[in-house]
Amino acid sequence: AFASRAPVGRRSFFLGGALPVAGVLCAGSLALVAVAAPRGGAVGMESRQDELKKQVGYKAVDDYVRSGMVVGLGTGSTAYFAVERVGQKLASGELKDIVAVPTSKRTQEQAEKLGIPLATLDTHPKLDVAIDGADSVDPALNLVKGGGGAHFREKIVEATATTFVVIVDDSKLCAEGLGPHFPVPVEIVPFCHEHTARVIGALPALQGLGCRPVLRLGSADNNKVDGDKPAVSDNGNYILDLHFTKPMKDARAVAEQLKSTIGVVEHGLFVGMASVVLIAGK
Repeated sequence: AFASRAPVGRRSFFLGGALPVAGVLCAGSLALVAVAAPRGGAVGMESRQDELKKQVGYKAVDDYVRSGMVVGLGTGSTAYFAVERVGQKLASGELKDIVAVPTSKRTQEQAEKLGIPLATLDTHPKLDVAIDGADSVDPALNLVKGGGGAHFREKIVEATATTFVVIVDDSKLCAEGLGPHFPVPVEIVPFCHEHTARVIGALPALQGLGCRPVLRLGSADNNKVDGDKPAVSDNGNYILDLHFTKPMKDARAVAEQLKSTIGVVEHGLFVGMASVVLIAGK
């Protein structure tokens, strides 16, 4: 079991009534559940990953979203399918009286096209459930998020959720710890951003980890390259990507020191926030 706590039980379930898979329940409020991967050597890697993302996104909505809930909608290629599923179930009448809080402009646009009623934390400050993907997951269910540049909005929304469901495929697991698997994004104000980058690189918790702060260029979601112009988040800020050569031994200490740095708006370490992680894989 990819979890730091002792398993207290095991259950099996089916996807589409066809593929039996086992899930391991862990002590406390954290759980790790696996869903089945598509099989067949003819399936390309990209198609396989998309199918895994779709399966886990749909399962999260099917298992955790009920009529009358206030739902946080995540951002990214995996969360896209969860948003799609909410729209499908609203259109079919399986779900009713749903209000959703999007975590980015991209998610807002997708939800509006699907006819999902939207709100903000200003009017709905408490969420029943939030569903989102992650770029890395460690054995303690700590996360790296923000590859799409939306981690500030994701964190402020998902911190209000009673249940935070994380959905990933098996390529996102990093058993050795966070850091080398995927860069940690840090949203910073543009003013004196080079100075802020130097201060971050000198933080005590980052020493010995081979940390190298790199200003993200192009688009905030890493999908476009626009010369040497810094990527700009939905909030109008820059993003530093922290590249590590060694895994973090204390993700919480890193998170706290980043958060206390002047010039930092928010970082992509989500420590102790996940209620459950759903993993699609073989």
